[in-house]
Amino acid sequence: MNQEIVEAVKKAKEESKPRNFTQSIDVVINIKDLDVKKPENRFDEEVFLPNGRGKGIKIAVIADGELAILAENAGADLVISKADLEELGKDRKQAKKMASQYTFFVAQADMMPQVGRFLGPVLGPRKKMPKPVPATVKPDPILERLSNTVKVRIKDQPVIQAIVGSQDMDDELIADNVEAVLGVLDRNLEKGRNQIKSMYVKTTMGPVTRVI
Repeated sequence: MNQEIVEAVKKAKEESKPRNFTQSIDVVINIKDLDVKKPENRFDEEVFLPNGRGKGIKIAVIADGELAILAENAGADLVISKADLEELGKDRKQAKKMASQYTFFVAQADMMPQVGRFLGPVLGPRKKMPKPVPATVKPDPILERLSNTVKVRIKDQPVIQAIVGSQDMDDELIADNVEAVLGVLDRNLEKGRNQIKSMYVKTTMGPVTRVI
């Protein structure tokens, strides 16, 4: 299937009108024979893209002390202290704005109770609750991995849509990333990728191109 994906990515790029920003490339997969009303048929996984997302994302780290300093040095886009947490808890509008600006959140494990109290109502519904990490951990590899990670989920419709790269990446590299997403189907569906009804690739604002 890899060559078919490569051809579809190439066509999607060609048919996309020029924009004044670098568009992402998405894969859209429709699944057949899946009853999404059953909780066991819904999933929410994080997938590491072997060739990266192609575009940067924003990651926030909730930490104090040494971990906060290390996170800042490791390139975290935002470091939230205990004091910041309390302020965000009082300002729901600001908390919502922050939640929409950052893709992933990481939190010092012993600060999770405060995170739940002050940010849980905002991050929980958005499926962005932080990953707890020990205060002694080095954040560099965690941030690097998350920057190349996408969420792949099936919720109330048997459809997956995920970013698999950007339009300035090589077609073959994007196709490899699509294969990584397809691995989720093999792990979570009874018949794996044989349950694909149809699959498309598209740029952010471009038309869809059918793969299968």
